[in-house]
Amino acid sequence: MGKDVENVEDQEPLVHSVANSARSSGVSEWKRKSVVTLALMLLTSSQGILIAWSKRAGTYDYSITTANFLVELLKCIISLVFLLQSWRREGVTEDNKLTTTLDEVKLYPIPAALYLIKNLLQYYIILYIDAPSYQILKNLNIISTGLLYRLFLQRRLNQIQWAAFILLALGCTTAQLNSSSDRVMQTPVEGWLMAIVMALLSGFAGVYTEVIMKKRLSRNVNVQNFWLYIFGIIFSIIAIVIQDFDVVMNRGFFHGYSMVTVCMIVNHALSGIAVSMVMKFADNIVKVYSTSVAMLLTAFLSMFLFGFQLTLPFFLGTMVVSVAVYLHSQGKGGK
Repeated sequence: MGKDVENVEDQEPLVHSVANSARSSGVSEWKRKSVVTLALMLLTSSQGILIAWSKRAGTYDYSITTANFLVELLKCIISLVFLLQSWRREGVTEDNKLTTTLDEVKLYPIPAALYLIKNLLQYYIILYIDAPSYQILKNLNIISTGLLYRLFLQRRLNQIQWAAFILLALGCTTAQLNSSSDRVMQTPVEGWLMAIVMALLSGFAGVYTEVIMKKRLSRNVNVQNFWLYIFGIIFSIIAIVIQDFDVVMNRGFFHGYSMVTVCMIVNHALSGIAVSMVMKFADNIVKVYSTSVAMLLTAFLSMFLFGFQLTLPFFLGTMVVSVAVYLHSQGKGGK
């Protein structure tokens, strides 16, 4: 009996140690999610604002292909910096070394090409619509992503997710209703068409990238990002040659750049890194809160920066889209 008491007493420090370790792990996890949520929210909400702010007289003074090239280059550099930190902490291992096989590398050109087209398309969309509308319409990629999961990965969509898709479409439409003009919709047809194409590209690229990321979960995310961004750089150079070669040769690579353009490039690079982290470690709540708050924050900031008028249809549409995003997240969690 005495020995049993002694054993229990001996085990108590171990139990307390495990409990404290679990509590500490939970707190650090909560802090990590909070930081990622806040960062993603700020980066997402400022993305459309910075693109709109970089316009001059309804157009861009700089070459959007060179800006996209710098975004991909910066993302690649950031990934390498994080990778160097991993090497210092863990040493070079099988999961964090840059050298890889052809079978792994050949997966990256497809999403890199899709992201290039999608990223260039967003500049053209903002020529037709304002930043808050852009932030709302970006959520159409939730529908395209869900449908692509259903078509290519055979994932069944439950009733909650289908209801979320319908609400999302209604919310996006409601937010664009124009009660103060002869036009029913604020967004021109060109803006809607480009938004739908961008949603399809974003959905397909996102699904494909997520499959790559999770195909080997132990693989260091910075290595995966590095190869994705390397192909992004290659395709961006091709885009510069095809679209802006003469302009760049005559006026210079950095023609038309301003401090806003530089901030926009940094924002896009950091957003890409943050999204890839969320994809790798998949936290739906992070994406839900970031997306919902970003829509309202974009509208609020646009009121002061661009004189945006916050109408009742836009506010109601934003609320409906936020509910739809939440329902979609709950539907995914319930599978």
